[in-house]
Amino acid sequence: MRIPKAFAEEASLEDESVVDLKVVNGKLVVASVVESEVTLDQLLADVEERNLHGEVSTGRVVKTEKR
Repeated sequence: MRIPKAFAEEASLEDESVVDLKVVNGKLVVASVVESEVTLDQLLADVEERNLHGEVSTGRVVKTEKR
């Protein structure tokens, strides 16, 4: 969605910002969505035996790749 630069700056929005769109009383309301940063520890906490996969072959070694 394109909005005037002055509005984006006032709302602290940047290119590719995630926003929530709602219609409130017949008006379109755009609100920024704060994305929390996820740590590696948080991601790894969801790894379990049932969702753990094995190695995947991507083919032979090419040029400067090491084994």
